[in-house]
Amino acid sequence: MLDKAKWKLSDGSGIEDLINLDMREVSLSVMSDAELYRIEMEKVFARTWLMVGHSSEIPKAGDYIVRTMGEDQVIVARDRDGEVYVSLNVCPHRGMHVCTADAGNLLVHKCIYHGWAFRPNGDFIGAPVEREQMHGALRTKKELGLKKARVAVYGGLIFATFNQQGPSFDDFLGEMKFYYDMLFCRTDGGLELLGPPQRLTIDANWKTAGEQSACDGFHTLTLHRSLLEVGYMGAAEGTIEEAAPGMYGVNVSSTTGHSLRCIPAETTFQMLAGKSFEGLSADQRLETLPPPGLTREMLPELKRRMSPGQLKILAECPPLVGGMFPNVNLLFLHVPQRDGTMGAALVLHTIVPRGPYQFEWVTYFFAEKDAPASMKRMMAASATQGTGTSGMIEQDDSDTWPHMSQAARGVIGRTETLKYQAILGVKKPKDWPGGALVYDGFTKDDAQWNWWLGYHALMSA
Repeated sequence: MLDKAKWKLSDGSGIEDLINLDMREVSLSVMSDAELYRIEMEKVFARTWLMVGHSSEIPKAGDYIVRTMGEDQVIVARDRDGEVYVSLNVCPHRGMHVCTADAGNLLVHKCIYHGWAFRPNGDFIGAPVEREQMHGALRTKKELGLKKARVAVYGGLIFATFNQQGPSFDDFLGEMKFYYDMLFCRTDGGLELLGPPQRLTIDANWKTAGEQSACDGFHTLTLHRSLLEVGYMGAAEGTIEEAAPGMYGVNVSSTTGHSLRCIPAETTFQMLAGKSFEGLSADQRLETLPPPGLTREMLPELKRRMSPGQLKILAECPPLVGGMFPNVNLLFLHVPQRDGTMGAALVLHTIVPRGPYQFEWVTYFFAEKDAPASMKRMMAASATQGTGTSGMIEQDDSDTWPHMSQAARGVIGRTETLKYQAILGVKKPKDWPGGALVYDGFTKDDAQWNWWLGYHALMSA
């Protein structure tokens, strides 16, 4: 374990050499350095809250899924008491993975190597031939359980951390929780997963996708140009700049790296429905265009669960895309259907490191649990077409990340810097009810730079 905050790479570089706070530049070498990756696993992934699944994946006692935190496999399980537990998937006897399947239902997890057995909560039950005490006498059974992570279930999302003394989950979200609640805590039934998550391995460093999730709006104009031209992401007529959705809006962010892009409802409504919101009250706006994935029948629940300030933002400039530091990307989008009706896609990606040159892109599709079955089918199809493993949007995004990582491996290429110098500056709209750092105007680099500030803080700790 690292025991010094001021670590140095073998070439003498420290965090201050890799991230120039004054110039807002980041060395491209961070996208390929194997030594840095090892330090990230300890200072970032072992110390912060990470999403490992959704409660709808493990509805019954004994249900479990196996996920990864950094490069540590964990068992995410529901015990008889109904609680969710996250335990390290490493047998304390000889280091074998206790669970070798991706998912299942077991009230006793038994290691196939020597037969040590554990409860879903990670507690050690015993080893074979109890009278012979095959686990020895030097440690108690309580000491021989699986290592347990702290767990927080938020809007059905399961987060965990092995940092026992770190911030609480609420402190981790901070003022951004006000905005995330509008996405994950909208109804009484909450969200449910539409089938198992999709998985794709991409030959790129995890940070290429991680920092883009922090409201990179510029790439919409160029990387997704073809989608604009065919009208998939906006009106096909006019210039690309005019057709691009939401270039003007509000970014909300924190210096811990969380961020969301709030796009004016007028922009979305005009772009997707060709109509105007002019003269409509907040209630009328929500009735005319409910948030993605909600029906009009769900609006009373939304209004009961949200504060007046949250309802104001949902009606006027709702959060639609963004991320949670360090490795969550989310999209809550309206999607036009072929029959002219308005559909939706609720999508969350996690970016799971698989070494300095690879990551796993895990895609979750959601719908409100109480949504009609026909709506769930439509949402699954819309999400698959746009943001799934072979989706139209993700084919564009995933093309860039390997190029960046490969460039970072060159002797000369690694000396280049990533630049975040197009700064809008904090500018909160009048009567904006939410906190955090608010940037109103044409989308720029502020939120992405905050992602790097969150990274810098953890790597410097």
